[in-house]
Amino acid sequence: MYLRHTVRRKDGKTHKYWQLVRSVRIGKKVRQEIVAQLGELDAKGRLRASDLARRLGGHAEQPGLFDPPLDKEVVEVRLNGVKLERVRRFGDVWLGCKLWRMAKLDEFFETHLPRGEEHIPWSMMAKILTVARFCEPSSELHIAEDWLRKTALADILGIDEEKINEDRLYRGLDKVLPLKKALEAHMKTQWEGLFEIQYDLLLYDITSTYFEGKMEGNPQAQRGHSRDHRPDCKQVCIGLVVTRDGMPLGYEIFPGNLHDSKTVKTVVEMIESRYGKANRVWVMDRGMVSDEILTWMREGGRRYLVGLPKSELKKHAAELADARGWKDVRGGVAVRYAQVVPGEGSVGGDLLLLCRSDERREKEAAMQGLFSKRIEEALAKLQRRCQKAARPLSLEKIQRQVGRLLQRNQRAAKSFVIRCEVVADRPSGVRVEWSRDEAEQAFKEQSHGCYALRTNVRDWTEEDVWKTYIQLTQVENAFRAHKSELEIRPIWHHREDRAQAHIFVCFLAYVLWKLLEQWQNRAGLGDSPRTILEELGHIHSGDVVLPTMTGERIRLRSIVSPEKAQKFILQRLGIDLPRRMRIPDLVSKCSGDF
Repeated sequence: MYLRHTVRRKDGKTHKYWQLVRSVRIGKKVRQEIVAQLGELDAKGRLRASDLARRLGGHAEQPGLFDPPLDKEVVEVRLNGVKLERVRRFGDVWLGCKLWRMAKLDEFFETHLPRGEEHIPWSMMAKILTVARFCEPSSELHIAEDWLRKTALADILGIDEEKINEDRLYRGLDKVLPLKKALEAHMKTQWEGLFEIQYDLLLYDITSTYFEGKMEGNPQAQRGHSRDHRPDCKQVCIGLVVTRDGMPLGYEIFPGNLHDSKTVKTVVEMIESRYGKANRVWVMDRGMVSDEILTWMREGGRRYLVGLPKSELKKHAAELADARGWKDVRGGVAVRYAQVVPGEGSVGGDLLLLCRSDERREKEAAMQGLFSKRIEEALAKLQRRCQKAARPLSLEKIQRQVGRLLQRNQRAAKSFVIRCEVVADRPSGVRVEWSRDEAEQAFKEQSHGCYALRTNVRDWTEEDVWKTYIQLTQVENAFRAHKSELEIRPIWHHREDRAQAHIFVCFLAYVLWKLLEQWQNRAGLGDSPRTILEELGHIHSGDVVLPTMTGERIRLRSIVSPEKAQKFILQRLGIDLPRRMRIPDLVSKCSGDF
């Protein structure tokens, strides 16, 4: 083994980086393999490195590799004692810290959480909680006892990881929660500076996330409509507002049993109180609105574009059946304005856009067929049971079974007419009969793939309305990232404030997630931050320990050289990894294991 260096110019300065290298024979060729990156060395280090290289190389000089000879200082190193210690994940946590700085969250938390007498500032605890959630979502206990010591985050931050424990992380949650409102205002400013984000159009939707446990100490934890298919668990609802680019602007937490439409006024007024009313357009899904809400928005001079319940399509069955007047807005998608008399009915003077999608039609038809088959099979089974039972059956129990069956298969429930009645001509005393509602079935088939949109924006074309509405997928993507990538669910915190702080940290992690997504999109690296994090997570740091004959050791905390795929990512993102990190004591007494 021997030492060599490379020279690189950066920021108008010349930097010299040292490497520990060994020669490896592959067939008839000899190639140099880098054992470790040693980073930059001062004059004393170069003297020691020069002597070490001569001894490792077996000859007096290595021409061209080193500076002109300085005053001789010999450092004898035990070759059999050279070690690599503290190997830790570096690349992903380093990227998380870089994104944190890009969003100027260092400045934000240092301003709002000034340092006191604590060993580790609370601003640093906020960073640890968020970067951990961003890179590898887990509990506070897991972060303190396992994750932190497996990553280089403590080394990057220059803190003592032994001072991080579960209790400190919980107290960190308590410190960051009151900053929610200020953080949302801060991020609005950052989005404007980083991406020139516009706020003329805002997307609002709501989801739910569930708890594990009884949660008796959290009044917001209630049972309600579960989007996670966990009706057995208490939940809270989260309303999220994003820009047309999907950048998160703010969120609110609501009781788990609150209807979606009851959240709209709160969220709209929250945004308007912070950023003004403006002439923006609110885009919301069909479950969010009611006639009362739309009247309130219209009377307040607000503009909106909302989806309408499927039942609204029945009023326009003739137009759905008419092949004329449709405009193609995308392959397999066509739209047309419905004929609505101004001021008539609940629509008022709004425009109503009918939409139909071939892809959606196939999906809905398949789902309708599946649920219809399930209902038919269950009814047939129940019918046979009533016919063959040798003892009386309870009519009420049979009716409850039918009710649960229809509840589980709501998509097809209205297509069936079911009668459960008491009879005297069979031992069971109960008869179940059913038939198809042909009119309802015909409408279902006609309306497969169709939906209706309503707006009071009158200067948009049909295509403008449709393209704007489908941007709601940005909110859906945000919820998907929160649940799948950042693991916001389940929530284990029993206290209301701790549960809210958990959601706040997930929101912070999503800020980093969107920053990375936007960054890699512009760099042509796709739209999967998790792929980037997993790849860079393979870049490790480690301490190269060189034991001397005098009982001292030289410790160099270095970063391994990125592999081809990692280099490609870093180059496209336009970033350079550091080659070395500072450590408290570069030279210390050797322990007896050398």
